Amino acid sequence: MKSAKYLGVWMNHSIAYLMGITDEPTITKVIESNFNKNDKEESLKKGERKMHSKEQHLMAEYYKELEKEMLNYDEILLFGPTDAKVELSNILKENHHFDQKKIVLKQTDKMTENQQHAFVREYFTSNS
Repeated sequence: MKSAKYLGVWMNHSIAYLMGITDEPTITKVIESNFNKNDKEESLKKGERKMHSKEQHLMAEYYKELEKEMLNYDEILLFGPTDAKVELSNILKENHHFDQKKIVLKQTDKMTENQQHAFVREYFTSNS
């Protein structure tokens, strides 16, 4: 993904769509969590504690991967329908590499890729 100053991230607990804003057409990079329904069912067979442990481990990996992608941006818009953006924001606040970055959270519904691109462009156009 090309480095840009602005990054929009629509996310939930299972998938994230990263949209770097440049002068070129917006390209979306997709990052998926490795914790899926099959993992949850398998883990539950071994016990609820085991399932939560595996889920926490895989979510930490998912957030770490997103964190790496976000390092090259100055302003980051996290949006989506779940609390995943809040969880990620809390992790980013603990990382000093993000101290000088502007991170904004917005609650939205599920969106198509075109709606996501329009939302991100509109946000950065009106707030920059």
